[in-house]
Amino acid sequence: FAIELTKTYGMAEWHDDMKRLLMTVGSKAKEVCFVLADTQIASENFLEETSGLLNNGEIPNLFNAEDKTIISEMCTNKAAEAGYHGPAEVFAFFIEQCMKNLHIILALSPIGESFRRRVRMFPSLVNCCTIDWFHEWPREALQ
Repeated sequence: FAIELTKTYGMAEWHDDMKRLLMTVGSKAKEVCFVLADTQIASENFLEETSGLLNNGEIPNLFNAEDKTIISEMCTNKAAEAGYHGPAEVFAFFIEQCMKNLHIILALSPIGESFRRRVRMFPSLVNCCTIDWFHEWPREALQ
């Protein structure tokens, strides 16, 4: 899964895409890789919310009451089989499924100030990730 960035792509479209993604991995138990490249980051809020996904498996306040009702309807039987009962526990089950089934691939260039700033602002980009690089990092990226 990847977002399709357009000139008008903003937070509303990002939230719609994230809802669709999380509904797929959380309620349908489908394993999905979400690829986010630095060229697709139109707003630092995208990284802030991706950081939330890496840390807790959710984006705070993404789902409204209607969405949570749909999640509850889709997950109640599976959650009950796993020993989760009640709306809060069913939503916790949904979040666990999101964490289990969603794999996030961040493609960020280590060159430049933006990478250093982003890592400082969102430590989960390092703490909650496995880092693979394909070339030697330049000295300026390591400072």
